Amino acid sequence: MEIYSAKPLIAVFVSMVASILILLSDKRPNLRESWSILASIVKFAIVVSMAPTILNGDVIVFKISEIIPGFVELKFRVDPFGLFFATTSSFLWILNTLYSIGYMRSLNEHAQTRYFACFAIALSSTMGICFAGNLITLYVFYEILTVSTYLLVAHEESAEAFFAGWKYFMYLLGTSVLQLSAIIITFVYAGTTDFTLGGVFGSISPTITAILLVMFIGGYTKSAVMPLHSWLPTAMIAPTPVSALLHAVAVVKAGVFSILRGAIFIIGYQNLLHLSTPFAYFVSITIILASLFALAQDNLKLRLAYSTVSQLSYIVLGALLTPVGMVGGIFHIASHAFGKITLFFCAGSIYVSTGIKNISEMSGIGRKMPITMLSFAIATLTMIGLPPGAGFISKWYLALGTVEEGNLILLAVLLVSSILNAAYFLPVVYKAFFSDADNGSGSESGIKEPSPFVYIPLLLTAIFSLLIFFFPDYFLELARMAVGG
Repeated sequence: MEIYSAKPLIAVFVSMVASILILLSDKRPNLRESWSILASIVKFAIVVSMAPTILNGDVIVFKISEIIPGFVELKFRVDPFGLFFATTSSFLWILNTLYSIGYMRSLNEHAQTRYFACFAIALSSTMGICFAGNLITLYVFYEILTVSTYLLVAHEESAEAFFAGWKYFMYLLGTSVLQLSAIIITFVYAGTTDFTLGGVFGSISPTITAILLVMFIGGYTKSAVMPLHSWLPTAMIAPTPVSALLHAVAVVKAGVFSILRGAIFIIGYQNLLHLSTPFAYFVSITIILASLFALAQDNLKLRLAYSTVSQLSYIVLGALLTPVGMVGGIFHIASHAFGKITLFFCAGSIYVSTGIKNISEMSGIGRKMPITMLSFAIATLTMIGLPPGAGFISKWYLALGTVEEGNLILLAVLLVSSILNAAYFLPVVYKAFFSDADNGSGSESGIKEPSPFVYIPLLLTAIFSLLIFFFPDYFLELARMAVGG
């Protein structure tokens, strides 16, 4: 049953309003950051308040406007899939806001008002993507997300940062024509762009299915599927909280969310059956190659960036498997978010306390920063897929999906990639805790945990990555409902 409510509208625009209040509080840092914290808490509370309705099997709708009757309609529709992503992103915004305060103040970063305002707009647009009722609404909020996060990527205002911002902007905005093409083709063949479980086409030819799938993957370059991934490592010039935002809460996560939206709710599972295997092999190449690239990186943020390229391809792979595999792909949106944001928080914590960026310089640092590095170690369990990390659950369902498909090659890809995950994460943990300090880096007496605003959020995200393993019911139920299970 559809229930008409303004809750999704309020959830989307509460942080947009906060961005205005943040700008007006430029000369009062404490008030400025209080608006950010208050808005993040209010947003999460509104999102959670919709959970009982959605878990009951209903959906919440709100029509914004009908620009061109019968075609261009902006509307929100909260269903299990949208609520799944909204719960994850709105909760992590609270912790990322607290972390940002500690990080930006510790480094005495410039333009903090602009930073927090753009951050709020980015979360507003992410929520719009979560609750988009059709391709048009999703497209509009995607463009808002691109513009607001460009300013965050280029925050440093150096030549390197401006290049990274330009590359980011050109990649993401430049593929908008593919998104629009997919929207037009969908409307021409289906007469609607509304998201509908099972798709809107009934049945279409394999050729049209392939064209649409290529357009969705190409148009949503934010998912960083190879070979459209190079903007993501370049964007690591941004402040660490922005990197965490790009990887865990918005942008690339919104990208794979949108691919699943297009695949499951526009094209439809029955049409994907004809093409799932070749596209799954294509995505598998990204899973393996990105892991190999990660192995070669000494810069910690770059290693994490290539890890994201690989890990997000698990989510895309899920859309090409059986419904069980789809559940695994959807669940990985949450498990990866909590694990990866922890890892980036840890990278930022290390940088704030020591100025160190490279793994080769981190010998013995775990003995000086035990909270940070213990949290890093916990998060690696999720990335590798080992219990009690939340990633074990998503990879388990993905593996079941490959077995149901009868595709042992894809199963082998998952297993090999997990081994590669261990190969590029565990040496960091070993070096931090068990290697003797060298070059004075790990033994320097001044090294200690940074501000509580930095280490408490990363400890909490690490703990939640464990709690999701032990208490997965909420996310699992939403994921099953999202695929009609």
